[in-house]
Amino acid sequence: MATWTIDNAHSEIGFKVKHLVISTVSGQFKTFEGTVESDKEDFSDAKIKFTADIDSISTGVEQRDGHLKSADFFDAENHPKMTFESTSFAPNGDDYKLEGNLTLRGVTKPVTLKVEFGGVQADMYGRTVAGFEIEGKNQTY
Repeated sequence: MATWTIDNAHSEIGFKVKHLVISTVSGQFKTFEGTVESDKEDFSDAKIKFTADIDSISTGVEQRDGHLKSADFFDAENHPKMTFESTSFAPNGDDYKLEGNLTLRGVTKPVTLKVEFGGVQADMYGRTVAGFEIEGKNQTY
């Protein structure tokens, strides 16, 4: 089974959240890691695991970031990681549908994500790389 790892230098974990239902706050997790294990060239048998350090959250406003890390939201002190583990990864037209379990604050819920496959090619160092964009919407905790 081939194991692929997230290339942090060319990846990002971003989010957007409605604030008071009238504006949108964007942010990212700066520290994360993940793997994809697959035997098939089309990744249809992929097993995906991902973690992000809650303490690495950044919205560009230090006071807001501190509040998000607090027990009012993510509770980074007691729950330092957000985790995801896939339960299925299936072709869906030209893209994929990724289903799995997302854990935040010790609570695990199923999520469904849309995956756009960018392709596979060799990078300038001769390594084989694959590109994906993953998106999820309107999932509540």
